Amino acid sequence: MDLKISGRRALVFGASKGLGKAVARELIAEGARVAIVSRDPDRIAATAAEIGAVGIAGDVSSPGNSEALVARAAQALGGPVDILVTNTGGPPAGTFEKMSAADWQKGFDNLWISTVESVLAVLPYMRERKWGRILAITSISAREPQPGLVISNSLRAGLLGLINSVSRDVAKDGITMNALLPGYTATERLTELGVDDATMGPKIPAGRIGRPEEFAALAAFLASDRASYITGQAIAVDGGFLNSI
Repeated sequence: MDLKISGRRALVFGASKGLGKAVARELIAEGARVAIVSRDPDRIAATAAEIGAVGIAGDVSSPGNSEALVARAAQALGGPVDILVTNTGGPPAGTFEKMSAADWQKGFDNLWISTVESVLAVLPYMRERKWGRILAITSISAREPQPGLVISNSLRAGLLGLINSVSRDVAKDGITMNALLPGYTATERLTELGVDDATMGPKIPAGRIGRPEEFAALAAFLASDRASYITGQAIAVDGGFLNSI
């Protein structure tokens, strides 16, 4: 299937590893020119060389940085960003009473402000060209709160409202906005936590944790011309783990 994104310019945050890297790799395989961002200069350079992307070191958790990173990506790719994929690490785990106001502010800047700033930065150019794709990688916790993740549960759920609301305003300009909700997927993070098929697989209807390339395939489709009538949605890639409708 030709997704018709060859030559499109894409920016993927949090892409030195894990789901962001998988999405960037899939977009490159479809012919897109891709810039990837991560905080670690050495790691992002190594990943960029590995998958054929443009690597940009930067920290989206600091207010003001996301807008600047969009500008740097546009300069590196030779034109405005057509496809934006927002993706950040999760806030610290813990119950409500263990989280300080500073923890909440840090989570808000990382998850919320980085998304708002980057979307504001790409929209004028997407409107001008009457084409654009914005994907927000969130989590299944956005739809079904997970134990011990009060900040993530709260802020990621709000992001779904943001994506849906803004999608209604920009749809007439050929811009789609969707959220992707990954479930348990075989990334470095899960390995660090000691989560694998043996521990988690029996709890998932599919009987196993997911593969990054399975998640990336949906992201690439939603970034394509063929997905031009899909917008304002929150789509889980979780092997049937969520119980909610």
